[in-house]
Amino acid sequence: MMKRVWRIPDAFHMEAILRKSCEDYRKLSLCYTIARGSANTLWVRGLAGGAPSLQPAWPQVFSLFADRWSHADSLVKQDMKERVSHLRDELLAYSGDAEKFEKILADRGVSLFRRYADGSVVVELLQQLKSTPGLALQAFDWRRRQLDYCTPITAEEYSKAILVAGRLKNVHLAAELFKEASNKQLKSTSLYNALMTAYMFNGLAVKCQSVFRDLKREATCTPTIVTHNILISVFGRLMLIDHMEATLREINDLNIYPNVSTYNCLIAGYITAWMWDDVEKTYRIMKAGSIKPELTTYLLMLRGYAHSGKLDKMEEIYELVKGHVDQYGIPLIRSMICAYSKSSDINKVQKIEELMRLIPKDDYRPWLNVILICLYAKEDLLDEMEDSINEAFKCNTSVTTVGVMRCIISSYFRNNAVDKLANFVSRAESAGWKICRSLYHCKMVMYASQRRLIEMERVLSEMHKVNLDISKKTFWILHKAYTTWGKKDKLHQVLGMMCKQGYGIPMNG
Repeated sequence: MMKRVWRIPDAFHMEAILRKSCEDYRKLSLCYTIARGSANTLWVRGLAGGAPSLQPAWPQVFSLFADRWSHADSLVKQDMKERVSHLRDELLAYSGDAEKFEKILADRGVSLFRRYADGSVVVELLQQLKSTPGLALQAFDWRRRQLDYCTPITAEEYSKAILVAGRLKNVHLAAELFKEASNKQLKSTSLYNALMTAYMFNGLAVKCQSVFRDLKREATCTPTIVTHNILISVFGRLMLIDHMEATLREINDLNIYPNVSTYNCLIAGYITAWMWDDVEKTYRIMKAGSIKPELTTYLLMLRGYAHSGKLDKMEEIYELVKGHVDQYGIPLIRSMICAYSKSSDINKVQKIEELMRLIPKDDYRPWLNVILICLYAKEDLLDEMEDSINEAFKCNTSVTTVGVMRCIISSYFRNNAVDKLANFVSRAESAGWKICRSLYHCKMVMYASQRRLIEMERVLSEMHKVNLDISKKTFWILHKAYTTWGKKDKLHQVLGMMCKQGYGIPMNG
């Protein structure tokens, strides 16, 4: 209790820091705009000899050329991206043949790399091969071996390759590339940021902090807001909230202005730690300040509201981002389905089925299939439940929890579907699903209720085959069945066996 009480002032302090950062950022942007306008005015007056003019000609002429230069740069960049796209497609076509892969790089890539000696082509190629990081590193390795003697590798190329290595969880290679770049006197803030990010992806907080300390000691480099964002992210992933908030205070103390990624990293960290009040507080500060939420923010909030079960807010955010779920939000769709399944929403089945249609057929998740089985079972939608069960058997999904099995057999019991239950039990035995006495006891009770006593007695043999001993409850089911249908001889046998096992005789025996 005391720990939480001591945290309250800290929470207010963090909110004050966030709000101050937003205000400082807004003021800085305003001052920059005014200063830039003033500088332009002085420059124009200087050219005109101090004479006032309502419509100065030079800024108009300058803006015309500036637009053309900007447009020309854009065309050059677009042309470069298209050339890289063609190269990427050829490389992907021979991804399984290392010899042909390198031949394409030699025939098509060398001239392209030399044309853009600033390394932008290599950076763009690694970006376009992001979905196949192994190929990206293969291309970069060839670049190191073949071209470094005539067009030296830039710091940005190394930085991009370090990020790719980190995503492949090859931190040893990431560190090796960083060392190689450092030995070539290519140290830059982006290089340090890349290595910190590689450690972040792999949960190596201590190494990430070590690189950060090295960066602060480096005379030619300075930590930026990106650097601090990486620290916030790595601490958030590990639920080191105190460290995360300490980093935010350091940003404030250094007068470094946060950006939207700073707030997104904070929200992600609070979501990971299930600190819902802090999630909403940070989100409200963004909405009220100058750094407004973006798509990533909304996707984070959607995940947070889904995990916290706040369906109204979850649906409100979903309306803002549902046009992007095909590209970014499939995991979030699954989180929403999970949230609905736990809720008391009367229309949850309909809403879940609408969301399920957004998930590709080949994107199968065993845990999601089990959630659907339980959902339909609790709603007594027998046909839908069996369809989901059949899909689980087809995909070799094994249910290993007693709770799920009891949920299934309860639905069969309420629907009085003993034959379907018997078929399910048989298939569950063969598929290695969790076997419990409840499966067989339910069958016995249902057979007894329909006066199918011979089939009820066969269940005892089935229990023996799966090494389930007869329990007191088993005898009580037999006693109830024989009493109900007047089978006195078998009733006496059951009573004798109960006494022999020390279970005693029922009061109505």
